[in-house]
Amino acid sequence: MIEELLPQTVVAVEAYGDEGADAPLYPEEEALLKRAVPKRRREFTAVRACARRAMDKLGVPARPVLPGERGAPVWPDGLAGSMTHCQGYCAAALVRAADLASLGIDAEPHAPLPKGVLSSVALPREAARIGGLAEELPAVHWDRLLFSAKESVYKAWFPLTGKWLDFMEADLDLFTDPGERTRGGFRATLLVPGPRVGARVVDHFTGRWTTGRGLVATAGAVPHG
Repeated sequence: MIEELLPQTVVAVEAYGDEGADAPLYPEEEALLKRAVPKRRREFTAVRACARRAMDKLGVPARPVLPGERGAPVWPDGLAGSMTHCQGYCAAALVRAADLASLGIDAEPHAPLPKGVLSSVALPREAARIGGLAEELPAVHWDRLLFSAKESVYKAWFPLTGKWLDFMEADLDLFTDPGERTRGGFRATLLVPGPRVGARVVDHFTGRWTTGRGLVATAGAVPHG
């Protein structure tokens, strides 16, 4: 699901169910799980198995993937990437840093957000827009899709800034592809000063989304140019 949302230079590996949950960990990774509950251990291990398979596809020697500031994964020099996991699914996407400045991916259960959550993650105008979309395409859980897209935006933003981006600091617009009901794109306009990438200042992020197999998946990439 994830790879189809990203540029061809990106390698994405995904796993379903318990695939990869018993993969070996590096000692540095194992040390982080001394008090982890079984669910946390399974997710942590499976998504790192995906990351190492992605490294292999890029011809990069396997390395530990440790959490850095705010929990963001620290990738080997020369790589940019993102990881995501939810119940029954995980994925990692990697690219050579020469090909993209940053990327972010997210996957969520394709179900409504818990009651009361939308108002804490959506601007009033965003809530109004997804209300209209829900009338046109009620089979898509637009509130969950909005949440996932904002998570992908944050994951692409953070490596460029090292700063938190609040849900209310980006105005995100969702749309479907012509003739499609289960896939489309998004544009997130920043409401705070954006990072500089090369000679330009980033004032918005764009990305893609899809639904299937009980999931909603989103991804965004930031080019150098």
